[in-house]
Amino acid sequence: MKYISISHPGGPEVLQIGEGDIPSLGDNDVLIQVKAAGVNRPDILQRQGVYPMPEGVTPIPGLEVAGVVVAVGSQVTDFHPGDKVCALTNGGGYAEYCAVPAGQTLPIPPGLSFSEAAAIPETFFTVWANLFQMGRAQPHESVLIHGGASGIGTTAILLCHELGMKVYTTVGQEEKVAALRPYATAINYKTDDFAEKINQLTDGKGVDVILDIVGGPYFNRNLELLKRDGRLVIIGFMGGRIAHDVDIQTLMLKRATVTGSTMRGRSAEEKRQIAQALQRHVWPLLSQGKCKPLIYASYPMAEIAQAHACLDSGNHLGKVVITME
Repeated sequence: MKYISISHPGGPEVLQIGEGDIPSLGDNDVLIQVKAAGVNRPDILQRQGVYPMPEGVTPIPGLEVAGVVVAVGSQVTDFHPGDKVCALTNGGGYAEYCAVPAGQTLPIPPGLSFSEAAAIPETFFTVWANLFQMGRAQPHESVLIHGGASGIGTTAILLCHELGMKVYTTVGQEEKVAALRPYATAINYKTDDFAEKINQLTDGKGVDVILDIVGGPYFNRNLELLKRDGRLVIIGFMGGRIAHDVDIQTLMLKRATVTGSTMRGRSAEEKRQIAQALQRHVWPLLSQGKCKPLIYASYPMAEIAQAHACLDSGNHLGKVVITME
């Protein structure tokens, strides 16, 4: 099979097409002929050499795929050859074939293309686990999504909007402010202080839940924006890992909860449970054509470097995917 390899840490140019064996199939795995794969920020970090795959996991990047099941392990009963599926992988998605635990695999919702389905797993698993399970977000609440133009950001915005939440988000371009206006109150953090703006918009009340990918530089302003019993969920630190001069009293008086997680550190059982929750709560919406992933660009496998360059640029709004055909 063909697959994408990383020759050495660096820019998009280090991504190369190689030839290798189709991955072996475990008893609880499904083998997917990949039709499309999502491109995500962890793939960029892996390419740069700062987020390597865990020991024993394939070095082939790619955390989400969509395609057709061609074989199943001896213990798999939920899927059969010919099924159209999407899956959260443990790596190996940038390839023509990928072996994935069956518990991390889901049927493609009706009406979605392979490219749209490939844009679902990494972001929807992440958003559901962090915003709705750990962050306990409820339909009547308000939420602030940082990094609103990212794949995770657009997923969170569309899902929260569909569930009836009041959504605020931060982006870095006026074009993105306009594009997200039907779904959220978007704030250009380059021209406005987002904390001051949200305080104005909420009459100083703040928001119930914050989903943050920026990290340290935003921590104190996030804390100030939380309502009493508010929840701050941190899933990235693109701006830095260290938060300075944190006022513990503010945390206590607000009875705030601060938490964070990564998807990679979760067990197969945890991922299976997230998949089941998505199928119960989100798949019915997707099947009705609601909160479908926003695809910014699609590239053939041979143009993987361009796909990574697109994500590197920061100009995208939504997801970038690659296709294998």
